[in-house]
Amino acid sequence: MASGKEYLDFVLEQLSGLEEVTYRPMMGEYIIYYRGKIIGGIYDDRFLVKPTKSAAALMPDAPKELPYEGAKEMLLVDDIDNREFLRKLIEAMYDELPAPKKKK
Repeated sequence: MASGKEYLDFVLEQLSGLEEVTYRPMMGEYIIYYRGKIIGGIYDDRFLVKPTKSAAALMPDAPKELPYEGAKEMLLVDDIDNREFLRKLIEAMYDELPAPKKKK
């Protein structure tokens, strides 16, 4: 099941307090970037983030879910309505995320 553009727009609006949030469509889903680094994505109308130490600390009870078959588990963001929490979460994750890969 592909994600709807409406849900993507809602998540992007919730993240609008952060600068440099971008997205890229990928096989019916959306990859979300913050300052050039992949933080997670929208999969089946769920906002999932990479399971960094800071994300796990801020969401200790977050369920781990597969974005798609064969992928690594990610953390489901349940508190999607709390903009301040989302800002804090994404900023905390940033330094733990790998740098973007150089294009050949």
